[in-house]
Amino acid sequence: MGAAPRESCPPERSLMHLSRTTLAICYSMIALVLFDSMGLIIKHLSGAYGAAELSAYRNLFGLIPAAIALWSSRAWHQAGRRWHLRQWKLALLRGFILTFAQYFFYLSLGLLSFATASTITYANALFMVALAAVLLGEKVGPVRWAAVLVGFVGVILVVGPGRDTFTPAALLPLAAAACYALTGVTARMMDAEVPTGLINLYSSALAAIGALLLAVLTTGFSPLRDTGDLIWIGGMGAFGGTAVLLLIAAYRMAEQSDLAPFSYFGIPIAFVFGWAFFDEAPWGELFPGALLIIVGGLLIIWRERRLRRAERA
Repeated sequence: MGAAPRESCPPERSLMHLSRTTLAICYSMIALVLFDSMGLIIKHLSGAYGAAELSAYRNLFGLIPAAIALWSSRAWHQAGRRWHLRQWKLALLRGFILTFAQYFFYLSLGLLSFATASTITYANALFMVALAAVLLGEKVGPVRWAAVLVGFVGVILVVGPGRDTFTPAALLPLAAAACYALTGVTARMMDAEVPTGLINLYSSALAAIGALLLAVLTTGFSPLRDTGDLIWIGGMGAFGGTAVLLLIAAYRMAEQSDLAPFSYFGIPIAFVFGWAFFDEAPWGELFPGALLIIVGGLLIIWRERRLRRAERA
């Protein structure tokens, strides 16, 4: 006997799913703009303040939206509002890794063109595939390995080793991408019943402590030059924190595979922002490497969606 036909989804439910997904995409796109806006402020302030102290300010402000996200988490309330994590050592490790991810990225924003630094960090999707294979034991087929290879060729072209304009600073956002990918993979190693908001709050708190210590050990804290800088720093925290809240909301409303392709719009947004605010137009640095990074990432997303559909069939 053949398999029983699946029940068709009522039109109103399908429309509801479409509208929620569309809204989630809008949230994620706004988050991209806010993240890039935060990056613009970091680049603007990097001449007067060190990367570690900017990271410390960012994480301290980030505790507020992280706490809001946790309080709004239904799973956390249903679990009895527990604060304790069984895997607290792994949570400590994630905060430590996030500290250096932010430090490397913020440092690169002061040394590279805005679009170049931002584009290289999109290699985190490629790193996640390799790290998932090593740390999670995931089976990675030839399509995804080919996508990783294509993406890394793009990264090499953007970083530009051997090019006259090459600078070792281009390795900083690459290191940041690897660290961001590692925080993503280690999040998947946490117990499934732990609410995402609680993991995020632990990471933000530990990254704030780590950034404070890193600032003390490196450049220290510079005195604020004027009230304007205080407003910029507050804006940096507000943009970054709001972006995190929007992304959390978006990923609750739609599947990651529906949202992931739109994340690559961050590359042209970063290019436009760099051109508009810093008069940067690094065409030679970005292309065709940026296109290969996008192609590699989209191939990974496409393959993962195919695998999920096959599992549900």
